[in-house]
Amino acid sequence: MLPDIDSLALFVRAAELRSLTKAAEASHIGLAAASRRMALLEHRFKTPLLERSSRGVDLTPAGASLLPHAKALLVEINQMQAEMRDHADGRKGALRILANTSVMTESLPDDVAGFARQNPEVRLVLEEKWSDEIVRALLASEGDVGIIVEGARTEGLETMEYSSDRIAAVVPSDHPLARRAEMSFTDLLDYDLVALEANSSMMRLLAAQAVIAERTLHLRVEVRSFEAVCRMVQVGLGLGLLPYQAASVLAAGLGLVVRPLAEEWAVRRMLVCVKKERMSNTSVAQLLEYLSRDRSQDL
Repeated sequence: MLPDIDSLALFVRAAELRSLTKAAEASHIGLAAASRRMALLEHRFKTPLLERSSRGVDLTPAGASLLPHAKALLVEINQMQAEMRDHADGRKGALRILANTSVMTESLPDDVAGFARQNPEVRLVLEEKWSDEIVRALLASEGDVGIIVEGARTEGLETMEYSSDRIAAVVPSDHPLARRAEMSFTDLLDYDLVALEANSSMMRLLAAQAVIAERTLHLRVEVRSFEAVCRMVQVGLGLGLLPYQAASVLAAGLGLVVRPLAEEWAVRRMLVCVKKERMSNTSVAQLLEYLSRDRSQDL
């Protein structure tokens, strides 16, 4: 027999909180009832899962092995319940869209809104991730459709072109480089830089181009969001590098100047990705068709 779901949820909370007392409180049950549930769960698996001490609880080797499976099972159950509620309400279920930061701040919000207006019966779940994270999530069936920057490994996925952007420099309006209409990447390498985290696809591209130019990236600050890059530039911590469209919107109210990089490699293609077996899903197919439409007809 499968273990009781409520008991698995209690076990996960106890492992995360390192306390059965706190897990019982979070589950809105008494400590005695929580202890009985854990005892029954351990009896079902025929092995201890938690080690009790005066400091709380720790996972046994068996508990450490169970934890990721329990978490994954609870996620699947929550998704199942949400999708069944959608069907009960007359919806087709949730469509999980994973997108990188660039498209989340550019064309995707308008596309998602347009698709939602045409398909009100589809519930959309939109999540922001790095491109490599999106590929891993799609392959693990943790998302339906992804939008990534070209360059990530996409073996096992079907891809189609979605859009493109150009990397740009973000500089204070009184900086000497602000007077230029366009600049090269090497122009920036004499200055301190504010950039995204090293595991972002854009930073990997910039680091590779610096190596090709036999120059060094002087990274003074690394942040996770486009907004943070612009704020760090505004307070004088360095020059920023961001996608042109997103940077233009963010910089307008901060007194910053955005200049596109002249190099051909600074243009990046955005790809829509999906597992082949998901393409037969009606909602997925509708979204793919919508994202591949001729956008000139929207004007």
